[in-house]
Amino acid sequence: MEALHNVFTLMWPAAAIVVVGLALARLINWFVKRSPEGTSGLLYPLLSWINVSIAVLAIVILLPISDETQGQILSLLGVVLTAVIALSSTTFVANAMAGLMLQATQPFRAGDYIRVNDQFGRVTRRSLVYTQIQTEWRDLTTLPNMLLVNNAVNVLHREGTIIFAEVSIGYDVTYTRVEELMLQAGADAGLEEPFVLVNELLDHAVSYRVCGFLPSIDNLLSARSNLRKTILEQMHGNGVEIVSPSFMNQRQLDPARKIIPEQPVMRTGRGSGATSKAPEAKIFDKALEAASVEELRLNLEKTREELKHAREAYKEAAEDQREHLQHAVTALEQREQWFARLVRDNEADD
Repeated sequence: MEALHNVFTLMWPAAAIVVVGLALARLINWFVKRSPEGTSGLLYPLLSWINVSIAVLAIVILLPISDETQGQILSLLGVVLTAVIALSSTTFVANAMAGLMLQATQPFRAGDYIRVNDQFGRVTRRSLVYTQIQTEWRDLTTLPNMLLVNNAVNVLHREGTIIFAEVSIGYDVTYTRVEELMLQAGADAGLEEPFVLVNELLDHAVSYRVCGFLPSIDNLLSARSNLRKTILEQMHGNGVEIVSPSFMNQRQLDPARKIIPEQPVMRTGRGSGATSKAPEAKIFDKALEAASVEELRLNLEKTREELKHAREAYKEAAEDQREHLQHAVTALEQREQWFARLVRDNEADD
């Protein structure tokens, strides 16, 4: 019995540290889930790593061992940590530092369209060492954070972007006529304030570019496709031939014959995209889920800020104003509970 008591006396500090460490882990998990990015962000692994490191050092220091043995263990841990950092300095540590930089600058968030080098897709996840995007083929691509720091990252604006399409028209058609048809194509595709640029004067034809503002980027791929469709409709429907170098160099045809469909497609309204189902919901399903959770967390944080200010205003308000402010506080509390429940449900599904 005395031996058991001695063992308990010697080991209880280490056991207490383990209990405190587990409690801190739960506290970190609770705290991080209330942040906009939740456990998928960079803060959670960083705090967890710091918590574990401090717990290990504290256990070694409080273990009932001699100072010499304790020093040897600490030296061994230092050597191991130094070796790990030295061996992985070009990979893990570099990507972790890049992840912290991305967390500080916030160049993009979940659901954003980004392009870096030849990679294009929507962000589904951000972590300490990598960022995951979903490509237009619905595949998930993992990008090291160092790649995003060392290369220019193009982020499409959430409130709309400029899209364009290019086409080559022969010199026998005046640029004013082409501009008129391409402006109509841009309007039919649902673009705002379309404009046309003479992109290049080629040997065989003139290269034109029609551009316009797309208010919503939710169906970006479909919008680009619809713009090209409306260009075909306007050009072929009005007897304008779209040429290419192979036509000029290889075909032996009557010069009066135009290479357009015998029955051109002509639609009314906002273009051919009105009857087709947008594929983005299937292609970017993971990115859309991540964006939805991100929006919920942001709305939750915004509601909590509004609730905080409303409670402060209630405390400082006069007696005749408190009833009105109390209704506002109650409504915000209900809204906060609703957003918090949605966030918890989405995190549980993940």
